Amino acid sequence: MSNVDSVILDEGKVPQHIAIIMDGNGRWAQLRGKTRVAGHKSGVESVRNCVTSARKKGVKALTLFAFSSENWQRPAKEVSVLMDLFMYVLTREVKRLHKNDICFKVIGDVSRFSEKLRKKIADAEALTANNSAMVLSVAANYGGRWDITEAAKKLAIKVQQQEISVDDITESALNQGTCLADLPDLDLLIRTGGDYRISNFLLWQAAYAEFYFTDTLWPDFNEDEFGKALEVFIQRERRFGKTGEQVASSK
Repeated sequence: MSNVDSVILDEGKVPQHIAIIMDGNGRWAQLRGKTRVAGHKSGVESVRNCVTSARKKGVKALTLFAFSSENWQRPAKEVSVLMDLFMYVLTREVKRLHKNDICFKVIGDVSRFSEKLRKKIADAEALTANNSAMVLSVAANYGGRWDITEAAKKLAIKVQQQEISVDDITESALNQGTCLADLPDLDLLIRTGGDYRISNFLLWQAAYAEFYFTDTLWPDFNEDEFGKALEVFIQRERRFGKTGEQVASSK
C-alpha cells in the first residue's frame, strides 16, 4: 500500500468529487512526430486508468472535460475524429463501466451531436443509471458559462410562470439547475498539460475546489500521477472562509 493510500484510508481524506481537464493530447503526439489524432487515441488509455484509480480509491464522482463548446473551432477533421472516437469509446467502455457499478452521464449541450451519437449516449446512461459505486460524468460540448446561463433560464421560466418569486432565487436554487447538482461538491480540479487556467470548465462548481496543475501531458497521466495529485490534496488545509485556527479547533 502506498503512502497516499494509507493516509487516505486512515484519515478519510479522499476527495468525493474530482474533475479533470485532460489537456496535452496534441502536444504529446507532436513531440513524437505523430498526428494530433494519435494523441487523442492515446489519451483514451489514460481515461481508463484514471477511472480505475478513482474507483479503487473510493472517489464518488469523477468529471472529465472531453470536449468544450469552444472546441468546435478546431480543424473540421480533428473534430470529426473526436466524435468518432467518442462513439468508439462509448461502444467499447460502457459495458466495462456497468460491470464495475459505475454510473455514466454526459453533461453539456448534446443537441449539436449526430442522432446516432445522441442515441449511443442515451443508451449508455440508461444501462448504467442504477449503478452506485461512482458517477463518471463526461463533459461534451460543455461550457461553464453555458451551464450557469441554462440554470438562470430555468429560474426565469419559473418566475414567468409564477411558480416562484424573484426573492426565491438563491444560490441553492440556481445550483439545482446546474449539470452536477445531484453530485457532491467539487473537491479537486486537476489540469494536465502545463497550462494554468480552467478554460470555462465548472465555473460555478469550482468555487471552493482545490486546484492541481501539472506539466504532465494527458496521455502520460497514469495511476502514479493521479496519486501525486491526491497526495497534494490531502496536505491542503481547506478553510472555506474560516481561519486556520478555527479549522484546527473543529477537528
